[in-house]
Amino acid sequence: MTMTDDQVTVPPARQVLAAEERYATELAFLAAHDAGPRPPGWALTPRAVVTFVCGSGDETLELPKNRRGTAGDGTPARLRVAAKFVGERALVERCVVTLAGERGLLLVGEPGTAKSMLSELLAAAVCGTSALTVQGTAGTTEDAFRYGWNYALLLAQGPSRTALVDSPVLTAMRAGRVARIEEITRCLPEVQDALVSILSDRRLSVPELAGTADAQVAATPGFSVIATANLRDRGVSEMSAALKRRFNFETVDPIADAEAETTLVRRQATSVVQRAGAAFGVDDAVLDALVTVFRDLRSGRSDEGWDVERPGTVMSTAEAVQVAASLGVAAAYLPSGDVLDLLPGHLLGVVRKDDPADHGRLLGYWDGPVRRRAEDGSAMWRRLWDLRENLR
Repeated sequence: MTMTDDQVTVPPARQVLAAEERYATELAFLAAHDAGPRPPGWALTPRAVVTFVCGSGDETLELPKNRRGTAGDGTPARLRVAAKFVGERALVERCVVTLAGERGLLLVGEPGTAKSMLSELLAAAVCGTSALTVQGTAGTTEDAFRYGWNYALLLAQGPSRTALVDSPVLTAMRAGRVARIEEITRCLPEVQDALVSILSDRRLSVPELAGTADAQVAATPGFSVIATANLRDRGVSEMSAALKRRFNFETVDPIADAEAETTLVRRQATSVVQRAGAAFGVDDAVLDALVTVFRDLRSGRSDEGWDVERPGTVMSTAEAVQVAASLGVAAAYLPSGDVLDLLPGHLLGVVRKDDPADHGRLLGYWDGPVRRRAEDGSAMWRRLWDLRENLR
């Protein structure tokens, strides 16, 4: 059968690519570049995983001559690997060592500190896929960590391997890959504890298939679990001591360096605006002011040493990216004067998410650091002070 042009189905473009697809060239390059020892089932060496996440800095890596062409067509002979996670390299190294030692890895911290992104990057580098993911909620059941059933086959054939529906965790066990569990502490404690035997015994029992070869599934070398938790969030369920012992906890802190945070906000916001079909047109001075406001409110203290009343909501880098992206989209599609004029309204939308009293705290910030900077002669902060009425 011959298809005409109007019958050909073109797959739609995707808004966001998974890390293993977005960085496929880097992953292929690093697999060929570092031929050192790898833990069983790993796609890259531990050193290459760290380089993938943290970048190669100013160094351009070069494939050995005898390995050029081994990574497949299109893989460059030289490549500078870009940093994808802004944080301590030592943190990433500890995460990689944890996974290589077949321990569960739990990334904890405030919302918006890139825990999920780090989890995705690690999974993509270690096993080539970040797709084996469970999103934890209050409605998550044990089936999400263990298995379910195709009920049509179950009724027709009874319990069998073909009727079994593997969870992402069970799929990772069979294939020797990394399973990701987002917001594990939002799951009920009895659901969380389904992981205890999986992480300790490295096998999962299927009682319905007792007496068959499929009654137990043993984990293939390379299997590991990365979980994330916003321990400050509402709706958190305390983990049992037994489950905690099976995880190495690593805290992902907010970005310490203001310049690094501003660079990240600019890069991520630019990507969002470009996906929206426009060019990013927000001035660096506006971005600097935006990041300064977020850092002051997050820490409770300005760079000048002035005390700031912290809002109850989390003033995360992720929220700063969204505000910067909103400013960029507005500047591109709804231009109406200075984009700085839009900043107070977007900030108000961020701080009012949780506690109504945060509105007053933002006004207090305007009456404190914003006013003082305006009085010191800064034109940018003077304009922001003049926009105080936009916060009412």
